[in-house]
Amino acid sequence: MFKLTNKVAVITGGGSGIGKAMSILFAAQGAEVHIIEVNSEAAIDTVNEIVAKNGKATRHTCDISNQLQVIETFSAIKNINILINNAGIAHIGRADTTSEADFDRIYNVNIKGAYNCLFAGIPLLKANGGGVILNTASIAAHVGITDRFAYSTSKGAIHAMTLSVARDYLAENIRCNCISPARVHTPFVDGFISKNYAGQEAEIFEKLSKTQPIGRMAQPVEIATLALYLCSDEAGFITGCDYPIDGGFITLNN
Repeated sequence: MFKLTNKVAVITGGGSGIGKAMSILFAAQGAEVHIIEVNSEAAIDTVNEIVAKNGKATRHTCDISNQLQVIETFSAIKNINILINNAGIAHIGRADTTSEADFDRIYNVNIKGAYNCLFAGIPLLKANGGGVILNTASIAAHVGITDRFAYSTSKGAIHAMTLSVARDYLAENIRCNCISPARVHTPFVDGFISKNYAGQEAEIFEKLSKTQPIGRMAQPVEIATLALYLCSDEAGFITGCDYPIDGGFITLNN
């Protein structure tokens, strides 16, 4: 079950964290993986790890906020069965403390970046007889998270985008869903703690972990496994849905 043999998967932000876990798992399940990353070194590391395990992977250095770059990148890939809009950046701030520059930065990557990939990728999916789109949203699209105004705005847009795309391309045999993770233990989390809480790393990590009702952060491979199911043929009856993967955060954290 959940094999991706002969499938071509494009994964944005596939060089680290959740995207890296998706890339490795999808390749292990037989997909030819194309990693779109602004961080070329991170993408190369992921590709090398996949190839070392006899998987197929290619990296494409691309700024997804630049539509011309995205179109050129997708044109080089040509054949697509699966598109995962996973790349994104975070920001801490409220509505009255978020600068215009920071808001634009979040918009350009998290919202416009996903749009650019949809704009370039959907025609290729249509030409291929259909396929699957999976967007990475967040629990921030569903509940209020303190000091995450711009980030929450962007993830709410991803959720709405998912519903629109799912509705618009039913006749073209394109499914579109999104996943909404809670806090995941990625290098970004470790870097954030190290930068802002030097000398308190273990204490802060434990505190952040306990904000999840289940008592820990998710591991990237757990998010990747849900993504694998939703992109597999076994999930062929699922479209227009969001899947929280949050350790009970949305329903139990009250």
